[in-house]
This record gives sequence, structure tokens and C-alpha cells, in this order.
Amino acid sequence: MTTALSIRTASKGRSGRPRDHLTLGAGCVVALFVLLAVLGPLLAPHDPNAVDPLNVNAGPSAAHLLGTDDTGRDLLSRLIAGTRASLAAPAVVIAVSTTLGTLLAMTAAWFGGWTDRFVSGALDIVFGFPGLIMAVLVAAVFGAGLTAPIVALSIAYLPLITRVVRSAAIKERNLPYVSALQLLGAPAARVWLRHLLPNLLPLILVQATIGFGYALLDVAAISFLGLGSQPPDPEWGLMVSNGAPSILAGQPQQSLYAGMAILIVVVAFNLLGTGLSRRLLGENA
Repeated sequence: MTTALSIRTASKGRSGRPRDHLTLGAGCVVALFVLLAVLGPLLAPHDPNAVDPLNVNAGPSAAHLLGTDDTGRDLLSRLIAGTRASLAAPAVVIAVSTTLGTLLAMTAAWFGGWTDRFVSGALDIVFGFPGLIMAVLVAAVFGAGLTAPIVALSIAYLPLITRVVRSAAIKERNLPYVSALQLLGAPAARVWLRHLLPNLLPLILVQATIGFGYALLDVAAISFLGLGSQPPDPEWGLMVSNGAPSILAGQPQQSLYAGMAILIVVVAFNLLGTGLSRRLLGENA
């Protein structure tokens, strides 16, 4: 019996957790789009803004593998070149909101009392305003472009990361090792950077990964409404908007391909975030 148990235990140890092929596939898709964002202008077969009036809404061909848009621009080149603009804005939103949200969460958890109540109350107020509506209002006031919506979305996303990290930070703050470090005279900054933050990083990474997909949808929606990226930028949300009039004419390729790119990236980030949650946090998601 002991030998059989040892064999099963050794076998389990060698095989480990079954490989999550879905998470691996999502990670590969995310890596591919990140690579396109970095190298997009070099990989595009044509100038993404070059207009060809003689090939308006042309179908796929040897010269244009995905066809052309309503002004004769190569769709494949615009999709590739637009990856950078489409991913950069939500990346900034998530980076800013995650950094500030983590700082607020750790501050509230560390000091507690009125500081925690103030932070929680302020977050409740911000949480009452939908992020997309806030971004649209800010863009309407300050003018079209991505700067104002990025700032608005960064603020709107603060409660999403702060609430989750704050709960984990409070639990971590009350562990015995933190009290021991304080008794030994360890500075608060050292405890934060060397102990609290590393223990919270897996949760922060998971929240940022999942939040990226939602931020991408919001940024694309703002561009679709004409308040974000402006022509001739090859941003995906703007491409969906520009191709909308051609859909009724039986030529949906511009909106279709850009919409598919948005869908693929959003699903990939959500699947990757779910897989990371299972592996890093041990959740049965």
C-alpha cells in the first residue's frame, strides 16, 4: 500500500497540474498582438493611410489580402498598424489605475481608521459614475482625442482595482509577521516594498489582465462615437465606425475585421486573466 501510494504521489509530482491549454493559447494570442503593436509599422505590407480611389471597398486579392476600405486603403495594413494605437490607450488606463489603485489600497489598509473610511467613501462616489459615460462627458467638454478619455477612464477604473487589493492588503496587514517587523523597527516603506507588495502582486496582475479587456472595449467605444482617435488613425474602434455605412451596401469587411480583432483580444485577455487566477491565486475559476 505504501509503495503504491508513493508511486501515485511521485507520478503526480512529475506531471504536476494539468497544462491549461486554453490559458496557454490565450497567452500566445496576447503575445502575438503585443508583437504586432511593437512591430506593426514594419510588418504592414502597405502604407496604412495610402488612399487608392480606384480600389474602393475592393475584395481580397493578391495585392490586398483582406481587401480595401471605403477610401481604398489596405485593410490588412490598417489592422496591423492600428494594433499599437488600439492597445496603447487601454494599457495606459490599466497602468495608471492599477498603480494609483494599489497605492490607495495599501495606504487604506496600513493606516486604517479615518484614512480607510475616506478612501472607501471617495471610491464609492467614483464607482457611481460609469466609466464610459464619464469618458464621453470629459471628451465632449475638452474636445475629441484620447488624452481626456484616458484620464477619465483611469479614474473610473480606480475602484475596481482598489477594492479588491484593499481587502487582500488588510488581511496581509494583520498577519503576525507584519507586527513582528514593526516591533523590530522596520520602516513602513520597507515593509510595503519588500513584503506587502510582493505578496499582493499575483492578485494585482490578475486584476490588471482582466481589466485590460474591459478598458479596450471602452476605448474602442469612445473612438466609435468619434470622441477618441481621429481619422486617418487606423484605430480599431474608429475603423468599425468608418466601415458602418458600407455594411448596408453589402461591404462589411472594414467593420467586420476590426470588430473581430477587438473581440479576439478581449476574449484572450479574459481567458488569460482567468487562467492566471487559477494558477497564481488557486481559484477554481
